[in-house]
Amino acid sequence: MPGSRAEAAALDDYRITSEVEVQAYLQQLLDARALVTLSGPNGDSYTTLMWSADNGRDTLCFSAEDGDARLDALLESGEIVAVAYLDNIKLQFDLEGVVHVKGGHHAALNARYPRVLFRFQRRSAFRVQPLAVKSPVARFRHPAMPDMQLALRVLDVSLSGVALFLPDNVPMIAAGVKIGQCHLDLDDDTNMEVSLLIHHVTAIHPESKGARLGCELVGMDWSDRRLQHYINQTQKRRLALLADKR
Repeated sequence: MPGSRAEAAALDDYRITSEVEVQAYLQQLLDARALVTLSGPNGDSYTTLMWSADNGRDTLCFSAEDGDARLDALLESGEIVAVAYLDNIKLQFDLEGVVHVKGGHHAALNARYPRVLFRFQRRSAFRVQPLAVKSPVARFRHPAMPDMQLALRVLDVSLSGVALFLPDNVPMIAAGVKIGQCHLDLDDDTNMEVSLLIHHVTAIHPESKGARLGCELVGMDWSDRRLQHYINQTQKRRLALLADKR
């Protein structure tokens, strides 16, 4: 996929190699019946649906048609990249060992199960600020003072992380620190145990008397859809509130 070492290094942040995560994303594509566009190096493309993703048998199966010139040209190219979208997430992976299976009234494309996915997302599209109805909190022990229980307000949340408000009367938590056990309480239906990695500590406006902790959600169960549902519902409610004010 990448054409040079520099390009490969630039994509490392988006590379997914975890078998569990790859399987979870492919299952989401199946569940959503998301369209998948197959592209070749010469600009040939073919849009289809994925029928199955079988890790045990090392196969993917896509719908196909007999006698389609676009598909024939794509197969002749020898290099095929698959691209699909889940909301504002773009998933991309190479297809290898592609075979056009023809039989009776149905045809299919079979390919080897991918071991690597690339996941691109615009964080701003996913990051939402909680509604004022309930103030979500993250509860955990202070990493430097285990006897101190914290309940930090959630400033915003995305599929990959949360931002927390650390009051100035609480001992500072440095960037790079990992919080092994954290109870994230977003609303009555979204409560989960997570691990956090503090990436950034940012001073907020002096009047706020505190700092912003930018945290990555570590070791998430990607088959758990509660966080995705919470973000989607929060986005919808915010849009509804804006529409009501017009």
